[in-house]
Amino acid sequence: MKRNFKYDIMKEIQNRWSPRAFKNETISKDDLLPLIETARYAPSCFNEQPWKFIIAYKEEQLNTMRSVLLDSNRLWADRAPSFIMIISKKIFSLDGKENYWSKFDAGTAWGYLSLEAEKMGFITHAMGGFKKDLAREKFNIPDDYDILTIIAVGKLGEKDTLPTDDLRDREKPGLRKPLEDIFIEDRFK
Repeated sequence: MKRNFKYDIMKEIQNRWSPRAFKNETISKDDLLPLIETARYAPSCFNEQPWKFIIAYKEEQLNTMRSVLLDSNRLWADRAPSFIMIISKKIFSLDGKENYWSKFDAGTAWGYLSLEAEKMGFITHAMGGFKKDLAREKFNIPDDYDILTIIAVGKLGEKDTLPTDDLRDREKPGLRKPLEDIFIEDRFK
């Protein structure tokens, strides 16, 4: 089923989705850095820029990143040629108080990153299914950072390369709720 856009929005938004089938093609640091460059220009509360991006594109880095994934994600993400982990600082640098907006801000940075990836011809798939404690240990992440997501990055592969029928059946853009169901005019009813 095709997605239905009511308005003429950015092509990168129209075309972006979260595939799981990756082409067997390496990704370099030079491929990943423009994505991080785009993400760093995302807006943030008090311009805190609470995000950090841990990249993996070399074999040892990839193996470490894969080792923290849950089996359900590792099943397909083992073929991903690169990963980006997003973490965000929990406290403001300005006053040492809790930054309640850091996850929101890092999520905005992820959105920027995903659209730049689409523009560059890459696919991205963000995952929440990973072992946070193990990730914190293996990547030496301080306790004052939240570990938010691991993103698989690469080129779109053939769905036939996915290891299960279920994954092959799900390899298509997801549908969205109707516009009328997600906006509120005046007040919540």
